[in-house]
Amino acid sequence: MSTETVEEHPETKPQWWKEATFYQIYPASFKDSNNDGWGDINGIRSKLDYLKDLGITAIWISPFYDSPQKDMGYDIANYEKVWPKYGKNEDIFNLIKEAHNKGMKILVDLVVNHCSDQHAWFKESRSSKTNAKRNWFYWRKPKGYTANGTPIPPNNWRSYFGGSAWKYDSKTKEFYLHLFAEGQPDLNWENVNCRAAIFDSAVGFWLRHGVDGFRIDVAFLYSKTMTMPDAPLSNPKDDYQPSDPYTANGARIHEFHKLMHHYMLSQIDDGRTIMTVGEIGSAGMDARLSYTSEKSQELSEIFTFKHTDVGTSQSFIYDLLPFTLKDWKLAVADSFRWINGTDSWATVYFENHDRARSVSRFGDDSTITSRVASAKLLCSLLISLTGTMYIYQGQELGSINFKGWPVEDYEDFEVRNNYKILCKKFGKDSSEVLKFKNALSVISRDHARTPIPWSSKGLTGGFSDSAKPWFKMNEVYKEGINVEDELDDPNSVLNFWKRAIRVRKENKDILVYGYNFDFYDLDNPDYFAFTKQYANKRFFGIFSFSGKDVKFKFPDDRKYTIFFGTHKNTDGAADILKPWEGRLYFVSASK
Repeated sequence: MSTETVEEHPETKPQWWKEATFYQIYPASFKDSNNDGWGDINGIRSKLDYLKDLGITAIWISPFYDSPQKDMGYDIANYEKVWPKYGKNEDIFNLIKEAHNKGMKILVDLVVNHCSDQHAWFKESRSSKTNAKRNWFYWRKPKGYTANGTPIPPNNWRSYFGGSAWKYDSKTKEFYLHLFAEGQPDLNWENVNCRAAIFDSAVGFWLRHGVDGFRIDVAFLYSKTMTMPDAPLSNPKDDYQPSDPYTANGARIHEFHKLMHHYMLSQIDDGRTIMTVGEIGSAGMDARLSYTSEKSQELSEIFTFKHTDVGTSQSFIYDLLPFTLKDWKLAVADSFRWINGTDSWATVYFENHDRARSVSRFGDDSTITSRVASAKLLCSLLISLTGTMYIYQGQELGSINFKGWPVEDYEDFEVRNNYKILCKKFGKDSSEVLKFKNALSVISRDHARTPIPWSSKGLTGGFSDSAKPWFKMNEVYKEGINVEDELDDPNSVLNFWKRAIRVRKENKDILVYGYNFDFYDLDNPDYFAFTKQYANKRFFGIFSFSGKDVKFKFPDDRKYTIFFGTHKNTDGAADILKPWEGRLYFVSASK
């Protein structure tokens, strides 16, 4: 179905990346092709037909570059080389070509707020204070020294992974900034030579090898306040405080993105339309519009976090807070509602490599019946939302969080580092550590990172032939949550996703590009309902987040015609939703 730009709604201007169905792949956990326990590029190549059959039109591949793997590849030692565990450069070049031949675009991760401390740039920078690359990173003198001579960090900024954001280098007797792990020094975008090297190596190299765009990691952090003052106190229990007031959405961030956008355009001579999606997290309306306005020429679209972070503290994500369905409804709508009537664009997603499984977070994974039903419910809601849709590997299976793992079994550096800090500060048996462990079972990133089960067989579920996977399998693969079993079951979550993606494509005008989103019965604690339109089409969606039957009323006396839903029929009860039922309706133009 073709669409045209609605004059009053510039956001409806058609683009391939707006209506694409993206699928994110976490290479380590997708498919092991050579039986060494690690997923790899050739494993992805072997499953392109699976993705094509699912309905995927674009693939986002998380970092596959050469790396010491301090943060699962987000610490890059060479932007122009594939990590040997994942394969060779020739493998990724072939993957790009093969995906294109099958009609799928390729998006790669662009990680340029920081690199690895093993990157040649940083090795040179730390070699001496007079090195030409010294100012490619943020080096600062100690604020002072403790009574026993220990250097004090330049300020109180907290690393996102816990502890100080500064690491002391004994050779040159200065600290370098790392907003993430110690092995991830921040690159100084203020330095024009550093920017030029980033553009050529991390961006230009991959454009010249055929990628269709980039997912840009922490795209809001490149512009820091160069005086680097202490951050305000927001978490009295922590010695270090979030640096966001001086690092997030800084004074030159939009200038830097414009420069990178224009560099990208300079590298394209084959007619490709390159897209970028920036990880922005939290930003106000003006910043969102500046990032994404077509006139601004910065980013195509952005990821925001409000709906996936609901129920967590802004000062420490592992402090869980109560939240209601209404809280989540508002947070979900915040992802895309702001583009209405603008020339900007948004994304819609429920999962990625940094978020726990959505069925466990927002559905009900307590029984097989409720797990399948709520997975389909979340799917039907997601395909109804305006914006570019992203699916994360395993989401199409209705994957859930693992249960009962001790903290020692977690692989995530963020988990291990925060656990070490909390144990040292409060003690292993403290209430603070207990709260942290409880939070891990709900929101840890590791829930999304267990290897994909391609079957129910053996100790690896078909992820590898026999080699022990790099990370534990979530054992629910033996209980039907695997590709092979779900392909054979016409009522599986996987086959429901296939149908749902097809419905979204067939009705992309109203589902992808629909505008004038409006909540219906926002305060209702049992369902999420809304209306929207596209030209003369009207849409009503209603989605039950209850484990019991829920009665509802339609918004008005117009004719409501269901065209897709989680349940095959309503058993004659058009105004009663079954547990975890979702319905998509066309609405007549007049009563």
